[in-house]
Order: sequence, then C-alpha cells, then structure tokens
Amino acid sequence: MIPELPLDQVRTLLAVVDEGTFDAAAAALHVTPSAVSQRVKALEQRTGRVLLRRTKPVRPTESGEVVVRYARQLARLERDARGELGMSGAGEPTRVSIAVNADSLATWFLGALTRVPHEPRLCFELRREDEDHTAALLREGLVMAAVTSSPDPVPGCSVRALGRMRYLPVASPAFAEAHLAGPLRDSLAEAPVVVFDRLDDFQDTFVRALPGGRAAASPLRHHVPTSEGFAEAVAAGLGWGMVPEAQADPLLETGRLVRLAPQRSVDVPLFWQQWKLDSPALATVAEAVAATAAEALHG
Repeated sequence: MIPELPLDQVRTLLAVVDEGTFDAAAAALHVTPSAVSQRVKALEQRTGRVLLRRTKPVRPTESGEVVVRYARQLARLERDARGELGMSGAGEPTRVSIAVNADSLATWFLGALTRVPHEPRLCFELRREDEDHTAALLREGLVMAAVTSSPDPVPGCSVRALGRMRYLPVASPAFAEAHLAGPLRDSLAEAPVVVFDRLDDFQDTFVRALPGGRAAASPLRHHVPTSEGFAEAVAAGLGWGMVPEAQADPLLETGRLVRLAPQRSVDVPLFWQQWKLDSPALATVAEAVAATAAEALHG
C-alpha cells in the first residue's frame, strides 16, 4: 500500500525550500523550528528518501524536487478552486510563473502575454534562462511553464512544438571589411566575437559547421548578457555574432549590419512545456503563446 503524503508535511517542505532555512520556514508558517524539522523528517521517513540537502540555503534533492513540484501543483489547484468558488480575496490575481529564454523575451514572447484575456486576472512572473536550461526550472518546480529547446517532457508536464527561431551570422559593415577579408572559416577563427555569457557556444557551433571550419570561434570575446545589448554590440562593431532574425532584419535593412554567409542560418526549435493541470490560467496562457509563436517563428 502506497503511503499518503500529508499536506502539512508537503507544505512545510515547500516552505523550507522557498524560505531557505528551517528557522525562516518556521516563521513563515507560524510554528516552531522543531515542528518544521519533525514534519520534514516524518515526510522523509514516509517516502524513504532524503528530500533536502541541509545546506545554506537549503536545497531539495532530486527526490525533493518531485515533492516540491507536487506541492506547487497542489497550491495552484487550490487557488484555481478557490477562484471558481468565489473564495479568492477581492481582486486577487492568479500568478503564473514562466521560464523563457532571453531572445524570445526580447522578440515575440511579450506579445503573446498581451493576447491573454483580461479575465481571469493574471500576473506573470517571468524567469529568464537559456532555452537549454529552462526545463530544469520546471523539473525543480520553480515555474509552471517554460519555453524550452527540449522536446522531451519533464515528468508531470505536457509539451507542444512552437516553431523554430532563426539566427543569422552578422557584423557591422566596417567590422566585416576590417576583419573578414579572407575565407570565412579562417576569419571567424581570429575575428573578435560577441557572446551572451560564458555558457554561450552558439557562435562556436556555427564556426565548426562551416566547410573546413576550425574548432571554435576566436578567443577574443565580448560578453554581453542581454538580448538587446547583444544585437547592439554587434551592430556597433565590437564583434560578429549570431543575432535572431527578428532583431537582425531591421538592422540589415538600414545597413547597420551585413550577413556574413547569406546562404547560412541556424534554426533553434522551441517547445512549450507546462504542468499537466486542468488550470484555466495555464490554458489561456498556452493558447496565446502558441498563437503568437505560429506568427513569429518558422514552422
């Protein structure tokens, strides 16, 4: 027989993770730290798993992430039910937490949120993260939905394809004239390059894919960790870079950018993942995101 998970213990575990310490969780729950510790230990005994790493701040283990996600889903269902029963506070909006990559946030995603109906009242909590890592926030139960590059659903989540985001290799005309006179594969291995952050290997991947391409782009790198700043840095001539088509096109039309390889681009498939919940709030957001993506992304 599978033991049940008592709600008070589940909610206590979530409070510890959210507050970061047992003492802070106790204050938030208006109980003693001893009571918090006992509830967490009882839940660990019931599940037969260690659920928390006793660090500062406290972190959930892999098993703890499952319980945290379950706790957040329970809280979401409770809020929806209270709303449908008219038990919510006067004018209290529903919070929807979403992980989204910087380039989507800078180009098409905010337009999707403007298409969400005004009723029920929603407020959005957006967390910016690389599309290769947004699924991790879903897995940890930190967000309810995510724009991700992974077609493999996180446990407890559904997934739908949104389309492909196209990136163009570009530089300013002056930069191209000064640094890219020879064969492109050799020039890009030496020319200054703009990258988003230290985890960004997009430019390296493009260089490796060129016929006879080198192992990576130049080690002379400018780190610009915002989507808008990245495109502006390339247009200003700091280096070349892979810029989203939606941002590059206006700059190409005005002559501030030139394409380095007119026949080459890179498409990144994007997917929408969300909790498998019968939640009106999530459903309305998902439809608005899918509709906007169909217009803004390549099929």
